Amino acid sequence: MANRLSQIATRTGDNGTTGLGDNTRVSKDSLRVHAMGDVDELNSHIGVLLCEELPPGVRELLVEVQHQLFNLGGELSIPGFELLKPEAVALLDDALAEHNARLPRLAEFILPAGSRAAALAHVCRTVARRAERAVVALGAAEPVKESPRHYLNRLSDLLFVLSRVLNRMNGGDDVYWKSERMARAATE
Repeated sequence: MANRLSQIATRTGDNGTTGLGDNTRVSKDSLRVHAMGDVDELNSHIGVLLCEELPPGVRELLVEVQHQLFNLGGELSIPGFELLKPEAVALLDDALAEHNARLPRLAEFILPAGSRAAALAHVCRTVARRAERAVVALGAAEPVKESPRHYLNRLSDLLFVLSRVLNRMNGGDDVYWKSERMARAATE
């Protein structure tokens, strides 16, 4: 494969624009660039999560997610192009079903806390939701395929479930919100 990135500092963005994958230039504050940036940030946070001790199946899944997020970012960088396939969303659906089936039902909301790995998964979840909102905003302004929106929605759900899995990895549990309403109901 040829060297695709032979020069990083090109100075072409000094005027506040950036080049898309189809060689058009857009403002760095465009909806498309915001969506691409949020997806890139999410991928970076998942990279940090991968520095933690994780069950092998979770690690493999997250590495695959990183590759798919790169595809998603590439798709966003080339208007009208498709890189993210429906099979990528199906993989998340399967992983959601598999991991969620092993967890106890939630009786209350949980806090984004617990083990370090679980807390990092929660950070990834919130960034995935932001990326999803950015893709929805982009889709309201110009055509965007459905797969990126679906993928980010499922990924956020999966990261929530994985945070619960990671909290239980070494015998821990979720950190439950202390609802005053629930506490009163329990004493009545």
